[in-house]
Amino acid sequence: MDPSAANNPELLRFLNEEQQRVMMNEAVAKLTSVCWDKCVTSAPGSKFSPSEYSCLTHCAKRYADMSMLIIRSTQSKK
Repeated sequence: MDPSAANNPELLRFLNEEQQRVMMNEAVAKLTSVCWDKCVTSAPGSKFSPSEYSCLTHCAKRYADMSMLIIRSTQSKK
């Protein structure tokens, strides 16, 4: 990185925001993939069955809770 760019707070903030956006998109993609594979067991129709809906809801909540736990754990070690 150009030394003058490293001293530009606006650029650094932009890069940080973009990195966070990429990480969030990756997390959502992973969540979608994991929960879909686990919960949707038949060919999808126009809407989810009650059991698929419940499974997807619980899976997403567990994934989000675990992600927050991991983030907090790694932040507390810094």
